[in-house]
Amino acid sequence: MASTIDERARELAVYTIENNATVRTTAAHFGISKSTVHKDLSQRLPMLDKRLYFQVRRVLEQNKAQRHIRGGNATRQKYADKL
Repeated sequence: MASTIDERARELAVYTIENNATVRTTAAHFGISKSTVHKDLSQRLPMLDKRLYFQVRRVLEQNKAQRHIRGGNATRQKYADKL
């Protein structure tokens, strides 16, 4: 894990971009809260590295657009397991 908050924000961004990861997935991978990931990516990163920030925003917007599909699949699986 990074030694400073700035380094952590950059590490989170790189992981999110390389793995096309959600905030939840990134948080679980690094063992930190979703709130911390979101704050680092949306508030700290723009001040540190605009290029990286815009790449992360692209991934997060894509995830946001697809979340209803992932939720529907999770619900379908939940009830399929009960049958």
